Amino acid sequence: MNYSSLEECLIDLERNHHLVRIKEEVDSYLEMAAIHLRVHEAAGPALLYENVKGSKFRAASNIFGTLERSKFIFRDTFAAVQRLIELKNDPVKAIKQPFKNFNTGVAALKALPLKNPSAKPVLAHEISISDLPLIHHWPMDGGAFVTLPQVYTEDIDQPGIMKSNLGMYRIQLSGNDYELNKEIGLHYQLHRGIGVHHTKANKKGLPLKISCFVGGPPSHTLSAVMPLPEGISEMTFAGVLGGRRFRYTYVDGFCISTDADFVITGNVYPGENKPEGPFGDHLGYYSLRHSFPLMKVHKVYAKKNAIWPFTVVGRPPQEDTSFGQLIHEIAGGAIEEEIPGLKEVNAVDAAGVHPLLLAIGSERYTPYMPAKQPAEILTIANHILGTGQLSLAKFLFITADDTGRLNTHDVPHYFEYILKRIDLTRDIHFYTNTTIDTLDYSGTGLNSGSKVVFAAYGDVKRELGTEVPLALKELHDFYNGQLVMPGVVALQTKSFTTYESAQKEMDALNEQLQLEVGELSSVTLIVIADDSSFVADKLNNFLWVTFTRTNPSHDIYGIAPFIKHKHWGCNGPVVIDARIKPRHAPPVEKDPIVEKRIDHLFSKGGSLYGVIK
Repeated sequence: MNYSSLEECLIDLERNHHLVRIKEEVDSYLEMAAIHLRVHEAAGPALLYENVKGSKFRAASNIFGTLERSKFIFRDTFAAVQRLIELKNDPVKAIKQPFKNFNTGVAALKALPLKNPSAKPVLAHEISISDLPLIHHWPMDGGAFVTLPQVYTEDIDQPGIMKSNLGMYRIQLSGNDYELNKEIGLHYQLHRGIGVHHTKANKKGLPLKISCFVGGPPSHTLSAVMPLPEGISEMTFAGVLGGRRFRYTYVDGFCISTDADFVITGNVYPGENKPEGPFGDHLGYYSLRHSFPLMKVHKVYAKKNAIWPFTVVGRPPQEDTSFGQLIHEIAGGAIEEEIPGLKEVNAVDAAGVHPLLLAIGSERYTPYMPAKQPAEILTIANHILGTGQLSLAKFLFITADDTGRLNTHDVPHYFEYILKRIDLTRDIHFYTNTTIDTLDYSGTGLNSGSKVVFAAYGDVKRELGTEVPLALKELHDFYNGQLVMPGVVALQTKSFTTYESAQKEMDALNEQLQLEVGELSSVTLIVIADDSSFVADKLNNFLWVTFTRTNPSHDIYGIAPFIKHKHWGCNGPVVIDARIKPRHAPPVEKDPIVEKRIDHLFSKGGSLYGVIK
């Protein structure tokens, strides 16, 4: 289906049993988000909220809640988009097989945006921010947020849609010090295209014009989060993916997506910031209040019978997980094509995406050498950490696989492969005092922290233990040893206080174990946690706790460690201190009162009765 509107998509989903209408009045303060979370956790349908308390507009969520439903939405264009990206990576194919690729070329004709169509439905009503469904997602959130915005900016030096940027940068609509209806917050992070536009406008002392599109055809939403290869515009991609040219016009100098359900326009003036947040974010913690650009609202538009789409982010997996899966299927090997020698990469969703990256590369530098050790994969690792949003990776594990059977998405097998082969005296490489993800509070400050690369290649060096060694059961101050996976053990100790105390605690652990290195040969990694049973209970718990709560330069220790020629290594297991630190943001948690309040919707007679099995 080539949808011309969000409503057309929702009607199609309902017709095919992918959507349920909620007729009861629901409160935008916590209730709508709680309903969404409960349904999403059960892999339930998309939701259409027909009676939002305090707003005349309907709302929709969980539209992309499963990969199956996301692929269903784009079923008519999915293959053509994949083919276009493939041809961009290898354009010679189009020349060699012109007839086979003819339909792909026809699909590409949808890429050119269509300016100033006669119909401008989104301009039907001029409204205020307070008229919108002001959805408050988590109890500690600073106000209401737009969670599926399409934020549009243009290059002040090269104006026009073909040099524009469309990104999904969260918008705070209310709360904090914002003057309702006149001011809203614009939060964007490192390595985002909007930052380039903002910098250029600031240098000229001019305001950056912002247009925030909400709703419209689902292809527009996905395009805003798509990490497109260099040279492909989000608007052209939206046209191809949606099978319908991106329609736009200009009003008061602001670009307007005429198919959107809502458009918020405004200006960001040089040097004008206000505190934004907190906000329950996709790492599973709150991002706290920080100074971010202030957007002065110009006008707000809504089409007739407009629908407000939203999502809820929190500890993964959430709906944005489906975005990631869909993007991976669409883009195929686009990222790998950009980095020579890279075969596969996986930003692990369960670890919050940026904190943990798994990669498979090639080793072709010294085929004449009998000994196998990391060489080319170190070059690839540096390339990864210098490429777009991949550069936000905090822990990068990389290897080469001569068998061709290793898969970064089979996380347990991948870790087993790495942990069997890694040389702990040689293969750990730190990057200190550098940038990390804005939402990651494990570092030394906002956007500041460290990175580490574990680069393993070669023959098997050890067999991994499947039991907790006796030496890890008879420790002072460290207890409740739990096997997480072969070669990985979680230990529990008292709460973290300071790094000075942590160093003493890790020194004490080393003193107890450095003479037991032989007995620990089957253990590659020890995770120190607040609750070792929780870490070992599920793979996702291990990934979440270990990689979101640690700053590599500060929290990685080792048994029998050493520094030689400025290189750090250890003769025994690596130790990662994954306890919660005082500067960490609190994890998001549901409100039990709100949970009880929405129970009636799932009971007999409620709109969602029988939706969750």
